[in-house]
Amino acid sequence: MTFRVSAVQYHLHTISSFDEFADQVTHYVRTAQEFDVDFILFPEFFTTQLLSIGDENGKALGIERLPEFTDAYLELFQRLAQETHTHIIGGTHVIEQEGKLYNTAHLFYPDGNVASQAKIHITPTEVTEWNMSAGDGLSVFKTSKGTIALLTCYDIEFPEIVRMAKARGADVIFCPSCTDDRHGFHRVRYTSHARAVENQVYVVTTGTIGSLPTVDFMRGNFGQAAVITPNDIPFPPRGILAEGELNDDMIIVADLDLELLYKVREKGSVTTWRDRRTDLYTDWS
Repeated sequence: MTFRVSAVQYHLHTISSFDEFADQVTHYVRTAQEFDVDFILFPEFFTTQLLSIGDENGKALGIERLPEFTDAYLELFQRLAQETHTHIIGGTHVIEQEGKLYNTAHLFYPDGNVASQAKIHITPTEVTEWNMSAGDGLSVFKTSKGTIALLTCYDIEFPEIVRMAKARGADVIFCPSCTDDRHGFHRVRYTSHARAVENQVYVVTTGTIGSLPTVDFMRGNFGQAAVITPNDIPFPPRGILAEGELNDDMIIVADLDLELLYKVREKGSVTTWRDRRTDLYTDWS
């Protein structure tokens, strides 16, 4: 009932080739592997680093060009997940379907299978500047270690969607994020704590750090990884199992004990999931 998770504070900087991106990703994966982890989480929009490669005139690529890297992205992460026998949440990558762009989280299984979850709630900047479309459905994913959900950044700020994920069996929410200032970062961080308390689940989150000076809307990044728990006696008083140093290039590692979740849901100081007033509001189960 215990497994190990890690989260990457991915450092964005200008690169000149996909191979440079692959080398950086491989470095983080190999580092996490040294800690014998079962899951590795990368941040939202970290593949925008590929836009800094630029075109034949040296100008950064537009967001609409990012899907051109999808095949190479999938191959890289599938190979790394298989080689290291880990589950890798490859942050998010922008894909194109039927002429629309979707900000999509990908789960790479150790056996080579790939699952995905499009971001459900899209920020105003994603809509007006990048023409992103919203995902239409929520999935939860069964793994050999338990059932998880992938909810990206802004998604965690909506309590209903996390209620739905918990009702469908998710015990861990992986939340890749990308925020450009303290305000955005704390919106995601504070609501991650709220969702952990409300639903008595773990939340694993991380964000981009560094800067892409030539890529619009990726020039500023403010990020920190954290593994967040319910606030009850078996867990740390602040509800933080692990957290990184703000805006540093690093990974964090923590062990998640699902048995503790089940115990506090039944006999905790508070039993927020069990005590929902479903006579007054929606029972998502």
